[in-house]
Amino acid sequence: MIKQLRVNNQIRLPELQVIDENGKQLGVIKTPDAMKLAQEKGLDLVEVGPNVSPPIAKIMDYGKYIYRKERQEKKGPKAREPERKTVRVGFKTGAHDLEFKAKQVSEFLKEGHIVKIELTLRGREKALAHMGKEKLTNFLKSITEEFSVQESVKRSPFGWTIIIKK
Repeated sequence: MIKQLRVNNQIRLPELQVIDENGKQLGVIKTPDAMKLAQEKGLDLVEVGPNVSPPIAKIMDYGKYIYRKERQEKKGPKAREPERKTVRVGFKTGAHDLEFKAKQVSEFLKEGHIVKIELTLRGREKALAHMGKEKLTNFLKSITEEFSVQESVKRSPFGWTIIIKK
């Protein structure tokens, strides 16, 4: 978030320490004279140091200043958060499909993602929830990549879920 600075007519102080557009100190100048100087150059008078006495003002293009600040803020260091991938396995999913999904989970873990594995139970399968949990633990054994459990196996409205990461 960019701090709002006082610009041109918003500055209500009698005197300012003024810096020109090249960074050269112009000394303490009366505010109307500094405004006139900035207008002659086609630029803005911007109060950059309001907490000192006399406050510091700089002659600059305010629009360009704001644009650069926004670009700099967007470009700042980004801590890449691992993406959460979801893999769904059904109660009746075949052995080959389970193998394929285990390879998929291993790839996600290699890339550093967090993986949520859902075992879905439909209809009467919900009565066999204990078997579903066993199927999920067997599926976890088939994952080749090393992983740690972030959230243990939990019952959810549609079956069982577990969240793992590398």
